[in-house]
Amino acid sequence: MTNKDKFTHLHVHTEYSLLDGANRIEDLIDRAVELGMDSIAITDHGVMFGVIDFYKEAKAKGIKPIIGCEVYISEGSYTDRDPNEKSQYHLVLLAENNTGYLNLMKIVSEGYINGFYYKPRVDYQVLKKYSEGIICLSACLGGEVQSKLLNGNIKGAKSTALLYRDIFGDGNFFLELQDHGMREQKLVNRELIDLSKETGIPMVATNDVHYLKREDALVHDVLLCIQTGKTIDQEDRMKFPTNEFYLKSYEEMRELFPDNIEALENTVKISDRCNVDIEFGKLHLPKYDVPSGYTNVEYLKTLSLKGLKERYGNVTSEIKERFEFEFNTIVNMGYTDYFLIVWDFIKFAKDNDIAVGPGRGSAAGSIVSYALGIIDIDPLKYNLIFERFLNPERVTMPDIDVDFCYERREEVIDYVVKKYGKDRVAQIVTFGTMAARGAIRDVGRAINMPYGDVDFIAKQVPTEIGMTIKKALDVNKTMASMYEEREEVRKLIDLAMAVEGLPRHTSTHAAGVVISEEPITNYVPLSKNNDSITTQFNMTQLEELGLLKMDFLGLRTLTVIRDAVKLIEDNHGIKIDFDDFEYDDPNVYKLFSKAE
Repeated sequence: MTNKDKFTHLHVHTEYSLLDGANRIEDLIDRAVELGMDSIAITDHGVMFGVIDFYKEAKAKGIKPIIGCEVYISEGSYTDRDPNEKSQYHLVLLAENNTGYLNLMKIVSEGYINGFYYKPRVDYQVLKKYSEGIICLSACLGGEVQSKLLNGNIKGAKSTALLYRDIFGDGNFFLELQDHGMREQKLVNRELIDLSKETGIPMVATNDVHYLKREDALVHDVLLCIQTGKTIDQEDRMKFPTNEFYLKSYEEMRELFPDNIEALENTVKISDRCNVDIEFGKLHLPKYDVPSGYTNVEYLKTLSLKGLKERYGNVTSEIKERFEFEFNTIVNMGYTDYFLIVWDFIKFAKDNDIAVGPGRGSAAGSIVSYALGIIDIDPLKYNLIFERFLNPERVTMPDIDVDFCYERREEVIDYVVKKYGKDRVAQIVTFGTMAARGAIRDVGRAINMPYGDVDFIAKQVPTEIGMTIKKALDVNKTMASMYEEREEVRKLIDLAMAVEGLPRHTSTHAAGVVISEEPITNYVPLSKNNDSITTQFNMTQLEELGLLKMDFLGLRTLTVIRDAVKLIEDNHGIKIDFDDFEYDDPNVYKLFSKAE
């Protein structure tokens, strides 16, 4: 196959263009394979949420992943919040190499952290600062060049095109031709061809892919209704004008642009140029600053031995042996700084009378954790196993979950931010997805089905973990017969199955905080959730990228215990210290036995 017979989609929205892209990443890559393509891009609206899943899925199936984003450009300064600003132009950015990938993360983060106003926006200055290694396409009719052409401002369109060429460099900016059967695109394409001849700026043909196949246009329309809170029968709503926004084959694209074969060939040339390697498994732990005269290993050992002496008094050969084994494992696996960081913020909490839990999970099996005061449970006394926590045979990040008083958890996070730098600490994103019942209700509203009917059908889905609509149809006879017998129910359920599991919104992980060695945007893009700055990659992906994830859990129980201890002291003059307690008080077991 020559370049003349090949085509690469460079303008593609996945499920992570939330409630706008209907392409599930796995299905998208499978379809690209089916169509005989060897590369494809991801260019979600203003975000990079799906990049890691997309990269891994494409690599696994022998497709080259091209990492990009369709960003929003502000006409004025991106930090201004002008209610009269109507224009937020679109622009497609593709990472040509690892420098470009790094710069793309910086641009996308900047749009969210400092430029968010309805949408995450950047301006020319931001693009100039981070232009290296990026190939830029002029986007859809919402792009600045196209908008100006559509408004008859030929001169303005030309100067904008030349400006983008200056920002990204000769050969790195392309005029984007699209044809989804819209009259405006046909007009604009003629002007773009003239502009290309006049300026020498090359053209590239794309399809603005929002769903997989032509017949998926209805599913996409329903998604838009869910996003905008409208119903499908309303005229005055956001709606795509045709059903051509799908993943087209080379033949279909050639049919659209028979006179612009070069614009098709340019997609393959761009694809050949885009080579990003994302590195997994290499640790990027922050360094803990130790007092002068110590190495980090020496300092950890000094603290641990001092703690052992305080915990046990008489350090027997059995204790010493267990300690040496654990300590050497920790050092050899490269987790010295990890333990120092955890020790430090727990010490801060305890020094400031912030209630800290006695320890949870596998970390309670570590005598080093016990010596450092990270946990308050003696692993030897309860025969707890260190290898459940850290195992040289199975290299995974250690995971120490720490409970703090619910009311004062933020103080500990603030301490960490202050110590390691605002640009090196962030909270972690999570995605709310459309579960079975929710999908039925969302679709029911969108297709304007009577509420009572939708509610009845949604309640037919059993409330079990892992339940899907398909499973519900298998186990619930009432639901299955309604599906078979009533056309409107079948339509509702089919559409609900099509959107089920798609991400619906983002939120902030209840406990997860990431701390990195360098500014976080060197590893992951950031976004903003209300006032919290969060990563755009989820917890699992951060660990795969070698970043340190800590769980700072806010536990109301600790707050209640703190208040109870204070009330006992205030009212009865008795000071309670849980370090003096054992776990074998018969009165406690009596209380449990009553099950009150």
